[in-house]
Amino acid sequence: MGKGITSRSEDYSQWYNDLVIKADLAEYSAVRGCMVIKPYGYGIWERMQAILDKRFKETGHSNAYFPLFIPKSFFSKEASHVDGFAKECAVVTHYRLKNDGNGNIIVDEDAKLEEELIVRPTSETIIWNTYRGWIESYRDLPILVNQWANVVRWEMRTRLFLRTAEFLWQEGHTAHATAEEAIAETEQMLDVYAEFAEKILAVPVVRGRKTENERFAGALDTYCIEALMQDGKALQAGTSHFLGQNFAKAFDVKFTSKEGKLEHVWASSWGVSTRLMGALVMAHSDDQGLILPPKLAPIQVVIVPIYKTEEEKANLDAYVDGLSSELKNLGVSLKYDDRDTQRPGFKFAEWELKGVPLRVAIGARDMQNGTVELARRDTQTKETVEQAGLAGKIHTLLDEIQDNIYQKALKFRDEHITEVNSYDEFKTLLEEKGGFLSCHWDGTVETEKRVKEETKATIRCIPLDAKEEEGVCIFTGKPSKQRVLFAKAY
Repeated sequence: MGKGITSRSEDYSQWYNDLVIKADLAEYSAVRGCMVIKPYGYGIWERMQAILDKRFKETGHSNAYFPLFIPKSFFSKEASHVDGFAKECAVVTHYRLKNDGNGNIIVDEDAKLEEELIVRPTSETIIWNTYRGWIESYRDLPILVNQWANVVRWEMRTRLFLRTAEFLWQEGHTAHATAEEAIAETEQMLDVYAEFAEKILAVPVVRGRKTENERFAGALDTYCIEALMQDGKALQAGTSHFLGQNFAKAFDVKFTSKEGKLEHVWASSWGVSTRLMGALVMAHSDDQGLILPPKLAPIQVVIVPIYKTEEEKANLDAYVDGLSSELKNLGVSLKYDDRDTQRPGFKFAEWELKGVPLRVAIGARDMQNGTVELARRDTQTKETVEQAGLAGKIHTLLDEIQDNIYQKALKFRDEHITEVNSYDEFKTLLEEKGGFLSCHWDGTVETEKRVKEETKATIRCIPLDAKEEEGVCIFTGKPSKQRVLFAKAY
């Protein structure tokens, strides 16, 4: 087991926390409920950002930035939106502090804001107020804008990356002339997220729609990708919302159509956050530490020299210099860990903990034999290979590792989607096996809420590929036409 890491089987929650901290991804800060993302963790987030940002731009989107503060009156304009976020809002009421004369710093009551400001929990309101000034005619549409930002939701129970009072994310906000265009955008961005999760994070996802009860506050429809963690709990990994004309009506955003009619604009919004870092850890890692897919690892290959004399070290340096150039030309990121302050065994354990996909160990005897030792993080296997053609072999091996990590997660996910036909079976499997339970539901909010109250399981989604199938709700016995996926979730 990794140094100071609780076993997954002993306490999954503590294992996750230990791993995030010990692997140098993040730590708790002096501000309650907020985290410090450390350089190694931020390096992974930067790779996520870069890959997603490229994809957004390829699909026609541009980045912009909107204010952190939102006038409180904006929130009251879209009723369901304010209801959805009211309990999580942080509010700025004053703009100055003062010394009370006794050495205490207090709020200056003479500096009360005329209108209180909300620290953004999401940006629909400030953005749609802005769009009113940008849109007059159908010629101004569509607007395809994304924002990389931080948001604040005052969570009472926090967990690093998964649920913090402040977190990082991107939020796309688009404006369209027709409902069809806005829906197509919503579906397109869901596909972007699903492809990213599966091809880059190596996390298989179910594409689906949320029930009315689980929709984003202010949306007509919410699409989602749902992933499964190794403890059998689901994690919402991304959402894309069809907002209809709700925000356009709330902020009076109209355009003149080609036919000369004045109409309200149609909208979408979509986002993923640093919660993906939590998914990455929980979907793949083990008791020894992180297991990072090569496409996200800040360091894909670590090279550890083993030597006794300076002459041996000089020989290794010269060889590694050539290998490094070849690998960099192939787009492989690497680190040559030639620190003389730590022994090779310490380095092996450290890079295993940090999830580096491939380790190359090379010593004086390897130089004589023309070999190196390759160690894979995903399978924990080692092999001795020829130095000839090594860069190409490493490049190919990284692709194999990426695919293997995905296939392992896919096998686990597929083994944990279980068809259930009775409420007793539902409750038993939820506790004993976990995962996604595929079952019939009568379509009512009341049933959904009752099941959640009794079991803590929620409807994660109505899968987009769900087939029509006559059945009866496991809870009420009323007719149902398709199965939905229930699970306990983060």
